[in-house]
Amino acid sequence: GLGLTLLVTLALIDGNLRRQISGSLPERAPNFFFVDIQSADVASFSALIGKEAPQGVLAKVPMLRGRVMALNGIDVDKVKVPAEGAWVLRGDRGLTYDTRQPENATLTEGSWWPENYSGEPLVSFSAQEGKEIGLKLGDTITVNVLGRNVTARIANFRQVEWETMGINFVMVFSPNTFAGAPHGWMATLTEKSTSTADDARILNAVTRAFPAVTTVRVKDALDVVNRLVGQLGSAIRAAAGVALIASVLVLAGALAAGNRARIHDAVVLKTLGATRTTLISAFSLEYMLIGLATAIFALAAGSAAAWFVVARIMTLPSHFMPEVAVATILFSLVITVGIGLAGTWRVLGHKAAPVLRNL
Repeated sequence: GLGLTLLVTLALIDGNLRRQISGSLPERAPNFFFVDIQSADVASFSALIGKEAPQGVLAKVPMLRGRVMALNGIDVDKVKVPAEGAWVLRGDRGLTYDTRQPENATLTEGSWWPENYSGEPLVSFSAQEGKEIGLKLGDTITVNVLGRNVTARIANFRQVEWETMGINFVMVFSPNTFAGAPHGWMATLTEKSTSTADDARILNAVTRAFPAVTTVRVKDALDVVNRLVGQLGSAIRAAAGVALIASVLVLAGALAAGNRARIHDAVVLKTLGATRTTLISAFSLEYMLIGLATAIFALAAGSAAAWFVVARIMTLPSHFMPEVAVATILFSLVITVGIGLAGTWRVLGHKAAPVLRNL
C-alpha cells in the first residue's frame, strides 16, 4: 500500500506539471521574448516586427536591473524572510516603471498613482510575493540601480499571473523613480497559429537587424522544461518502482504466511463438498478485496500528498486524474490476485487425509 501510494503521488505530481507546462501555458504564452532592446532602437524594432508579423501583438516595457538592498530601512541580510519569498531578495531583479496600471494586473490592495504623479517614489508589489515576505502598504523598499540606492514606498499590491508567461514584474515603480536613468526595453510578440517556418523567419529578421537583442523562442524553452520534467519524473518513478517491488515481496510473504490457515480452510471446505471452482472463486474474492482496499488507501493518501505538493508548495492548480485512479486499482488487483492465486494452486493440491489427521 505504501509503495503504491508513492507511485500515485508521483504520477499525479508529474501529470499536473505536464498539464501546466504543455496544456495551459502554451495557449497563453507569447511566441517570443526580446530582451535588451536599446531605447534608440525601439521605434525601428517595432516597425520591423509590424512588417514581419502584421497579425501579431507586440508588448514592450522599459526594463532596468536592480537589487533589493533594504526593507523599511533594514538591510535585507538582517531580515528573516520565509524560504518561499527569499528569492525576491537574492540577486538582481528585473524592474520597470509605468504611468498606467498594467492591463493584466488586478490590484488587491491600495490604488495606482496618477499619470502625472510627481511625488515621492512609489512601487507596486506582487501580492503573493509581498505576503510571503511580510510586506504591507506603506512599507519602504530600497533598490540599488546603476550603483544608486533608491527608496520607494509601497502604494499597492497586485495579483500577478506568472503562468501566462507574459511580461510580469515583482516590482513596478512610478516613472519619476528612475527619471533620467539609462535603460533598455523588453518586449514580447504574441501571434496565434504560426508555423515553425514563420517563427524562424521572424527570428532571422530580428537577429540580422538587431544583433544585440536577445531573442528567446518560448516554445523551445517550454520543450526543454517539459523534457527535463519528464526525465526527472522517470528517475523518481524508477526509484519508486524499487520501493514497489519491495512492497510486492512483503505482500507475497504475508500471503505465504497465511498458507497454513488456507490449507486448513480448503481441506475442511473440500470435505464438506466444496468444488475446486468454488474454492478458487472464494480465494479470488478475498484477494480482490485486499487489492481493492490497498488501492483505495493508495489513492486517498497519494492524492492528498500530491495535492499538498502541487497546490500548497508549488502553488499551482491541482487536478485529479481519473486515468491514474483506474491504473492504480487495476495494478493493485492484478498484483494481489495474481500472487494470491499462485499460492492457492499449492493450497488446493494438498490431500485432505494428512491434514485432517493433524487437526
